[in-house]
Amino acid sequence: MRILVACEFSGVVRSAFERIGHDAWSCDILPAEDGGCHLQGDVLTYLDLGWDLMVAHPPCTYLCASGARWWKQRQYEQALGLYFVRLLMAAPIPRIAIENPVGRISKAIRKPDQIIQPWQFGHGEVKTTCLWLKGLPKLESTQIVYGREQKCWKQSHHPERWKRRSRTYEGIALAMAEQWGKA
Repeated sequence: MRILVACEFSGVVRSAFERIGHDAWSCDILPAEDGGCHLQGDVLTYLDLGWDLMVAHPPCTYLCASGARWWKQRQYEQALGLYFVRLLMAAPIPRIAIENPVGRISKAIRKPDQIIQPWQFGHGEVKTTCLWLKGLPKLESTQIVYGREQKCWKQSHHPERWKRRSRTYEGIALAMAEQWGKA
């Protein structure tokens, strides 16, 4: 299967699909951290290349609820973010998953099809993640972990904090690959 992982610089999701034999590519305006199969640039220019599945992680800076106190001052940026999400959702790809935290997408476009947590996939942490799905089943939990911590939210301020917080957990990426790679 040909897989596009949109807005991913880490290679975590792409690598999970590659490990089980898929032709997977990540795409981001940033270079890939892992040096894997990566298209650097605007993902919108690559959407019509015959992908079977896209997992997209659109930037949440102006869309996530954790930044709600700045929404009024960032209406233009938020409108652009929502427009970008709509373009990804309308891509000519039969199976699509859009991943983002709780926020504006739910109110401005539609409610998510599923809400997941890292603790459902082998990580003892909390990070509420919404999934908007097209042609894909909901992810099934793979390993429930108890002793949940707000590790992502508690990260100290650092110039690369946004990168650390945006990474997909390995367990979630593996579940995506194993469950959606068969869809």
